Amino acid sequence: MRNLMEQPQKAMAATLDHAGIDRLMQALCAHGYEVIGPAVRDQAILYDTIFSVADLPVGWTDEQDGGLYRLKRRDDDALFGYAVGPHSWKKYLFPPRARLWQAQRTDDGFQIESKAEPAPRYAFFGVRPCDLHAIEIQDRVFLDGDHVDDIYKARRDNAFIIAVNCGHAASTCFCVSMGTGPGADSGYDLVLTEVLEGSAHYFLVETGSARGVELLADIPHREATSTEISAARQVVSDTAAGMGRTLDTTGIKEHLYANYEHSRWEEVATRCLSCANCTMVCPTCFCSTVEDVTDLTGEHAERWRRWDSCFTMDHSYIHGGSVRSSTMSRYRQWMTHKLATWIDQFGTSGCVGCGRCITWCPVGIDITKEVESIRRETHGNP
Repeated sequence: MRNLMEQPQKAMAATLDHAGIDRLMQALCAHGYEVIGPAVRDQAILYDTIFSVADLPVGWTDEQDGGLYRLKRRDDDALFGYAVGPHSWKKYLFPPRARLWQAQRTDDGFQIESKAEPAPRYAFFGVRPCDLHAIEIQDRVFLDGDHVDDIYKARRDNAFIIAVNCGHAASTCFCVSMGTGPGADSGYDLVLTEVLEGSAHYFLVETGSARGVELLADIPHREATSTEISAARQVVSDTAAGMGRTLDTTGIKEHLYANYEHSRWEEVATRCLSCANCTMVCPTCFCSTVEDVTDLTGEHAERWRRWDSCFTMDHSYIHGGSVRSSTMSRYRQWMTHKLATWIDQFGTSGCVGCGRCITWCPVGIDITKEVESIRRETHGNP
């Protein structure tokens, strides 16, 4: 995974307790960051501004399946004992609405001001490995090539990332199949692994950048023992073994290209509501549109970018009508782009196996099952 941050000469491994997590948040605030992390809001685990351990979803977990999400109490005080919720970090790096420019009428015509607002300094606290890969994928979309997105770049450059290795897999998770988890390999400043063994409850923290080393030096910690490091590695191994779903990615691009006219597309269209939930919760989808607005006097105008979806009729509209007028064609576009054409565009799959599109689909459409069905029916198996 590409990492935009300067790497330290040697990664450090230390151990923190609950008080150490609090001090870590305090240190981030002292460095001028707004800490964004998981919190229980509206009967879900969402991302919001947090200040201490008390703001985290202590003792909560999530039950997920196709079209199902609910919170449940754990029998311990785990801070990160859940999978992922409806939010992703995309909303902070690629905001749902952003002003591109504004113009004011003058005696000489309209004067356009394109100066962007100052980018916030976010510290993302609790980024899962699948979402680290999602951020890296969006880096390719918005930062690589000839046309860099200035809004994304400013927010990305300012972001401090504290990842958390997964100790819990939802039934909709399939990050192992996508090679994106449940352990983080790079793309972070610090990464935590929560260990609960009997009465022991601690956090292994490992550095991933020079900034991470600097921040860790600001808080009390002790060097991790080999036993503690091994216990943290076992947490990740156990999570990988308990993965909820799998997706066979062998030759998936060519397979989908060869099945544009497969009958399964029509079958899934009878269930799909074209509601765009899957694209809104997806951490990599980046479809957008632009809107021009003026005030009532006609003296002031603005252009805004906002999120859109390939599931909306207007998204593919050109003069004469919509390119993808049917639900079937829109679902096929989404899934084929995510798993096939994205590879040609950006050199990687657009899916990180987080399972959000499965959980938050109102009718429980499952991308892993749709791929499996196309494979099975194509090969004539029952």
